[in-house]
Amino acid sequence: MTEWSILWEAREAFLNGLISTLVLFSLSTISAFMLGCVLVYLLEEDNGLAKLLRILINLMRALPFLILAYLLYYGLPQLGLRMNAWTAGLLALIAYHSAYFAEVLRGSRLVLPEGYVEAAKAHGFTPLRLYLRIILPQLVIKTRPLLGNQLIIALKDTAFLTIITVQELTAAANSVQSTYFIPTLAFVVVIALYWLISICLELALKWAARFGAKRGFDYV
Repeated sequence: MTEWSILWEAREAFLNGLISTLVLFSLSTISAFMLGCVLVYLLEEDNGLAKLLRILINLMRALPFLILAYLLYYGLPQLGLRMNAWTAGLLALIAYHSAYFAEVLRGSRLVLPEGYVEAAKAHGFTPLRLYLRIILPQLVIKTRPLLGNQLIIALKDTAFLTIITVQELTAAANSVQSTYFIPTLAFVVVIALYWLISICLELALKWAARFGAKRGFDYV
């Protein structure tokens, strides 16, 4: 039996790993982006909460992702909080990347012309409506390339979760290569799958850009 035949026989392991990776990636990035948007809104006010959030965001950005995953999976049980590897990995991805999404959007907020904000206030917009209708759409449009790059980083970070026994793509490749002793081809397949997902993300972002331009959203 050739190595390619072995890989075909082990296709179910790769398929399950791919599905797990896609689900983890989708749930974590959507949740992290939404949480990042909430954080930026809370940072609009200059109060104690905003200062605390800035400290937490900077702390999260300074922490290696793998350390955070270790802390959630291996550290929390010592405090009486236990969760399975998949949940710990998902929460680690959300917490970690929400800080980066928030920082990307906050950086754009700092250079956003105040004329838009003042005009909306003059028309009686409430703070929440102002943020959702005026500020946030412009932040997303202006940071679209950076947000896309962060999505790619989040995708690659899912591979670290194999360390805490999450059965994603990298774990599938490791299982196949350790069973059949074909490390090169097993990881080549995984590299190809990650590359394919990344290409799909790039195409989706380009489609979103064209769709936004047709709808008149690409205006800053």
